[in-house]
Amino acid sequence: MVTFDSADPRPLAEWWAQQTDGNIVADMDGFFIMVHTPGGLNLGFQKVADPTPGKNRLHLDTGASDPEAEVDRLVAAGATLVAIHNEDPTFTWTVLADPEGNQFCVAAMQQQ
Repeated sequence: MVTFDSADPRPLAEWWAQQTDGNIVADMDGFFIMVHTPGGLNLGFQKVADPTPGKNRLHLDTGASDPEAEVDRLVAAGATLVAIHNEDPTFTWTVLADPEGNQFCVAAMQQQ
């Protein structure tokens, strides 16, 4: 599980559940909420009085078959565009922030 500190866990958990096609599987009186994603990753959202300021020390990297369309979808759903990294033509990615400012990346899915 990856856990996010949050000032208001319920709406943030609902946002991530919607974006990942996941389901809220646990809610401990709004203090801690867990989302289970189809890929098997659990995301936790825990209420804290003072979220970490500045850049996350940990973030999610997500993959999409059409990264540009996925970025457009996420921005339309409430994510914020932070940066586009295309310095290397063989690997580009976009940094976004969720509605509480937690940064995550979207890149092309890597072929196995």
